[in-house]
Amino acid sequence: MSFSLDQIADDAGKFAILAMDQRATLRTMLDKAGQPSRDEDLGAFKVDVIGALSPFASGVLTDVEYGLGPVRAAGALDNDVGLLIASERSPQRTWNGQHRTEYSPADRGPAFVAANGGAALKFLIRWQPDRRAGPGEPDLAQEAFDAVRAVVVDCREYGMPSVIESLVAKASGDDMRLVVRGAQLLAELAPDLLKLEWPGSAEGCRELTTVCGNVPWALLSAGVGYDEFVERVLTAMDAGACGYIAGRSFWGEAATLTGAARRQFLRTIATDRMTRLNTAIEGRGRSWREASRREVTGRREVAGR
Repeated sequence: MSFSLDQIADDAGKFAILAMDQRATLRTMLDKAGQPSRDEDLGAFKVDVIGALSPFASGVLTDVEYGLGPVRAAGALDNDVGLLIASERSPQRTWNGQHRTEYSPADRGPAFVAANGGAALKFLIRWQPDRRAGPGEPDLAQEAFDAVRAVVVDCREYGMPSVIESLVAKASGDDMRLVVRGAQLLAELAPDLLKLEWPGSAEGCRELTTVCGNVPWALLSAGVGYDEFVERVLTAMDAGACGYIAGRSFWGEAATLTGAARRQFLRTIATDRMTRLNTAIEGRGRSWREASRREVTGRREVAGR
């Protein structure tokens, strides 16, 4: 089978991707709302969301732990929509409360993704891009960087798109620098697509486009309110982003509902949100093919290593 970002993009080569790979986050949302949160409850939630919203998405992102099996068994994914599979494990190991990054190519690599109907592999890292290891400490930033390198190489050799999601540990007022710095480092590894956080401003979005070079990027929602997310997406696309990969901004309130009430919310309010945003981004931003023609800039090692 031949793979391409076109399988998770719309006809214009832009991304309107539904994110339904939340695991611990979704369980916390259900617990907070007093709703059942067993493994099977997470799977049922994902089936409802993907069944309602995937017809309006260019692609759907889900996880191995709770999403992939139930969604495939239920036939919830629209037949014309490409599937991204989240390859990172959850929960991740930690060191002194900080995430450690592990990639498992044998059972979470591109061959696994393809065997399970995926058109692209997504890999998440949570990191501090410029973190320096102290004496006796693991080099967490380099671990993350090396894992992404391995993912990109494996996907390139297999012929499958790699989608890298970067979540940075931010200090107050430092959002733009760290989001941009993380994107700069990862772009040098030449993944096919970067899924990035809001960098704080339109200026930050322009910086992302510059440092990403010939790597397309899409904005994640991080669960902000719908109206705020719309403003961010339009700003990002006007600055050169190629679309969005988002979930909770569309379906977040569904976590407070069950059964027919949840499905009704998803078929009406959540669907309306997604379709309105898709209409709003028409004619804005760049196609992934246009973005891929840009020249790469930046450095090739974490923190100058």
